[in-house]
Amino acid sequence: MRIHVINPNTTASMTDKIGACASRVAAGNTQIHISQPDSGPVSIESHFDEAISAVGVLEEIRRGEAMGMDAYIIACFGDPGLLAARELTRAPVIGIAEAGFHLATLVSTRFSVVTTLQRTAIIAEHLLDQYGFRDHCRRVRATDLPVLELENPAGNAYQALLEECRQAKDDDGIGAIVLGCGGMADLTERLTLDLGMPVIEGVSAAVKLAESLVSLGLGTSKHGDLAFPRPKPFVGRFADWGE
Repeated sequence: MRIHVINPNTTASMTDKIGACASRVAAGNTQIHISQPDSGPVSIESHFDEAISAVGVLEEIRRGEAMGMDAYIIACFGDPGLLAARELTRAPVIGIAEAGFHLATLVSTRFSVVTTLQRTAIIAEHLLDQYGFRDHCRRVRATDLPVLELENPAGNAYQALLEECRQAKDDDGIGAIVLGCGGMADLTERLTLDLGMPVIEGVSAAVKLAESLVSLGLGTSKHGDLAFPRPKPFVGRFADWGE
């Protein structure tokens, strides 16, 4: 089984971290292929960043199709380009926010999300509505840490994240916490130990869901709105995407 994990931003250290997390939880017969776009934002912290990065995600999906990948993971909590990516392949495509929400509901009746900037907390709330998890989530909390601060070993990102998680545990009436950034992929075990409750991050959740779908022979439906895009001419920089 070959799973293509795509970091939609262009920060190599985060890509390496995400790849290490995916490889750590993958089954022995699963091969993890990790990549990032050739161009785009170094971090994704807005609707604008997501729109630009979605193009890079789709380019990586096309490359993965040429390599015969069995499943794809979009390793950004905004799930940029998720539905468009599903249109390009019969393989399962999983966003880490959707994966994290699903797994949280399997181990608790209520969860909170702890993410980076306040503006990205609003984006996470939109996803909760879109995916139908609003009633399961008590609160989306923001640490107001820039995403790239998670890549700074000399910073205080872990303490800020731990403190927000503790407040969620004490105040939100929850049974689990979902981490709201792919850059937090390496912190799950430490936070689980420090908090004494389930902490779920989407990269590892998505890997296990992808393995399950492939094992069951379930791929993206081509009946309905996720059918392959209709062939048509494209012009300019996207000319090679057309018929």
